[in-house]
Amino acid sequence: MTARAAVYWAAIAANTVWLSCGREPSSKTPLRAAKDTLVVYVAASLTRPIQPILDSFSARTGAVVQRESGGSLEHARKITELHRVPDLIVLADYEVFPQLLVPAHATWYAEFARNRMVVAYTPRSRHADEINPENWTRILRHGDLEVGRSDPNVAPAGYRTLLLFRRAERHYREPGLAAILLAAAPPRNMRANAADLAALLAAGELDYIYEYQSVAEANGFRFVALPADVDLGDRILYALSIPTHAPHPEVARRFLALLFAADSRRALRATHVDLLDHPVVIGAGAPPELDVTSGR
Repeated sequence: MTARAAVYWAAIAANTVWLSCGREPSSKTPLRAAKDTLVVYVAASLTRPIQPILDSFSARTGAVVQRESGGSLEHARKITELHRVPDLIVLADYEVFPQLLVPAHATWYAEFARNRMVVAYTPRSRHADEINPENWTRILRHGDLEVGRSDPNVAPAGYRTLLLFRRAERHYREPGLAAILLAAAPPRNMRANAADLAALLAAGELDYIYEYQSVAEANGFRFVALPADVDLGDRILYALSIPTHAPHPEVARRFLALLFAADSRRALRATHVDLLDHPVVIGAGAPPELDVTSGR
């Protein structure tokens, strides 16, 4: 856990992406823009699935929605170091909450979706007709490939990829495999988050990427499903919370009611988000708008 702690506390420098009713305001746009404003920090891998629900909420309520998309560690740093507090924070790694945000910045968080890691590619990828679940570790070490991964200092997909390498070494009983896979995905092919990586694969600039299955499916990529003890499906959980000092908590609660309504659940599952049947809350003070099961 020492390495994980170092990752969490690493200095992070990344650009932020703002969306306010379909327009991008300047980087100086204040968080407290209006009474009926919803400021959301969302993990990059959930940006596309959640955006239609944010749009629907804005249309129904007239609220101004401001959305920042990026790596989960980047979002946490905005709160802990820059003191920029959103109304709702949605992260790709539930562990960021107890590690960085609870109890100083939030009293509860709700786990609400699962995911797993895959090796994603397209028909244009070199060796696309050869790769399969049995030979992927051999294919990806070919010197003629461009293999990408997310930045472990910013995005959970990045440090999960490093863990995936170690698990693959153990699963295939091949000493040194983790280092080989890491070398085959060099820093020049590393990007800030899962969404940026997917864009490069779609553009043909990369042959393969280590990616969330939901992102691969949503983009129509081919992918290699990894063994269960390699794909991290036993530990990848998305979580969300309304921070203690959220500027517009009532608006956030209204959005949660919509987010977990039946129609929204169906829409999210249609975009390959693997929702839990009910959110699982850890901590105290969660709003009644969450249809929850008991937490740990």
